Amino acid sequence: MKKNMIMIILVLFLVMLLTACGSNDLNTSSNNDENTAQNNKGDGVYKVVIDPGHGGKDKGATSASGRYEKEFTLSLSKKVEKMLKQAPNMKVYMTRNDDSFLSQTSRYRPKYANRLNADIFISLHGNTFSNPDVSGTETFYYHDDSRLLAETMQKHVIDATGFSDRGINKKDLFVVRDTNMPAVLIEVGFLTNPQAESKMYTDKFQKSVAASIVDGIKEYRSESKEQGIGDWLF
Repeated sequence: MKKNMIMIILVLFLVMLLTACGSNDLNTSSNNDENTAQNNKGDGVYKVVIDPGHGGKDKGATSASGRYEKEFTLSLSKKVEKMLKQAPNMKVYMTRNDDSFLSQTSRYRPKYANRLNADIFISLHGNTFSNPDVSGTETFYYHDDSRLLAETMQKHVIDATGFSDRGINKKDLFVVRDTNMPAVLIEVGFLTNPQAESKMYTDKFQKSVAASIVDGIKEYRSESKEQGIGDWLF
């Protein structure tokens, strides 16, 4: 009887030990990006959050040929991510890497960037309008300290798309309003315009736009450093 009790106690102890280890591994995994960002803070690493708009059941706009905006934004964002990884002293984070649904109600996107103490936040989208003739590229921002980022990104992206320049506009969008760092939302082009859409889903077009976004980030980083923008983050 005494031997059985000892065995039961040993089994219960092992179960508790394994449970504790599993819980610790889960917490370590879920906080990996945040911990990495904290470790990089102050060491010259520039933290960029790329946000592929929409995802999962949030399909976004439907293009002229019936494709979804969420596919375009993820494909383009992955190209930006790949290029940024090759840039020195840059650390890139993605709000999603697959067809995941991110609830607008939870405000996950800006909260994620805020937890990382990111330097900038860029949300990528494809535009839509009832009139298929409407086209162009435009960039939105909300806070005044995001205006320079908006101007810089619009300048570079418009050169890559070749679409009409719809300029930059201040707009109350939660992804650029609730972020603590300079943030912009880029509407690369109108997916509802057949001519624009035929280019936007091509690999060549997306690589060109991705390169322009990376160039814009580099220019903004240089300009903002000269002007002292972002010093309050440190």
